[in-house]
Amino acid sequence: MSAKREQWGSRWGFILATMGSAVGLGNIWRFSYAMGSNGGSAFLIIYLLSVILLGFPIMLIEFSIGKRGQDDAVQSFKKIAPKTSWYIAGGLGVLAAFLILSFYGIIGGWSLRYTYEYLSGGIGGDSSAFFQNFIGQSVSPILWSFLFMAITVAIVLMGVKKGIESSSKWMMPILSLLVIGLAAYSLTLGGTAEAFAFMFQPEWSAFTDPEVYLAAMGQAFFTLSLGMGIMLTYGSYLKPDERLTSSAAVIILLDTSFALISGLMIFPALFAFGLDPTEGAGLVFIVLPGIFDALGDIGIFVGLLFFVLLTLAALSSSISLLEVSVSFLMDRVKMTRKGITLLLGSIIFLLGIPSSLSQGAMDITILGSSFLDFMDLFTANVLLPSSALISVLFVAWTWKKQDIYTHTDLKQGAVGTAFLMLARFFVPVAIALVLVFGIFNWLFA
Repeated sequence: MSAKREQWGSRWGFILATMGSAVGLGNIWRFSYAMGSNGGSAFLIIYLLSVILLGFPIMLIEFSIGKRGQDDAVQSFKKIAPKTSWYIAGGLGVLAAFLILSFYGIIGGWSLRYTYEYLSGGIGGDSSAFFQNFIGQSVSPILWSFLFMAITVAIVLMGVKKGIESSSKWMMPILSLLVIGLAAYSLTLGGTAEAFAFMFQPEWSAFTDPEVYLAAMGQAFFTLSLGMGIMLTYGSYLKPDERLTSSAAVIILLDTSFALISGLMIFPALFAFGLDPTEGAGLVFIVLPGIFDALGDIGIFVGLLFFVLLTLAALSSSISLLEVSVSFLMDRVKMTRKGITLLLGSIIFLLGIPSSLSQGAMDITILGSSFLDFMDLFTANVLLPSSALISVLFVAWTWKKQDIYTHTDLKQGAVGTAFLMLARFFVPVAIALVLVFGIFNWLFA
């Protein structure tokens, strides 16, 4: 007989832990360069609509499956619908979380290394040369990734309440204070007017570009941790009488606010120094250190705060990614949580080594992309939308209408009817478009 399933200690513990998953590198590293590279305010408007019309229904559906099943991301489907194949959605989510963490740990290690550099007095000189030299090494990035993964494992092996919930209760307030403080400072640097125009005054021609829509919808998936099995797993730790609708709304509101404030932290600084907001993925590790260096002594302190923020954000997400796989194995192998966590953490770390080496030390490519880029594209373009699509179809089209209202905590009425229409028609079509065009662009662009 399996052990009694752990549960959250409080509603706010659940909200903060889920926020920890949602508020990660996706809000700081990925959001800023995705917005910068995809039309600025046009991207933002489509992203906000995607969060409301796609993010909220999918999150509520994933929570409801976990809470109803009271088990891991695969077994919850099997409990609700035995002798069917809907559990494939959970399996895809577990696989996605497993693979994402392998390269997430690499980027988390980069952030740890930069934190150390700013503790030691900053980078100085050519930030691009520093970054390329660092990621081009064979050993150093892997050692920093090992340290990052060791911290992640240490927290997860302590369990849901003592590890994940407790760490979230101190990490999330610190993250919030850091991002607000850094945004307030960035707004004093002189690029505020240009940043506001870039973020909030639409370039209408950008709305005719399908790439902007795909990027914005994909970002909504990534930043809310949808299709990764995380929301389903975290929902399974809820008490059966816990209400979902208000919790999902609070999580989405706070996560979106965090992304917007992160933009206000980064873009005013870029415009103040006359830099290009479309820099791309190198924005955080190349462009911003150049700004910190130009600020002089205060820049070292600001840089330290920023990379502490980035490291905590990466850590909060990596904890939830690892927990998905740990939860999946808990009832399947005769090992303790500690043993399972150590085993999975080690395997994921080893899987991340090719991603690290592919950034310069070795030529490791798949389908023309570096190993890290391949893992990122495969999970983002295939696994996440596939898992989310199957989950939505499972709830919207196989559950009785009353079961949907009961397990999502919605009531029959205008809101419940709107949710049902979104879940049955709009959301599946939108996810299918993201999936088809995402795969097409990945393989043929």
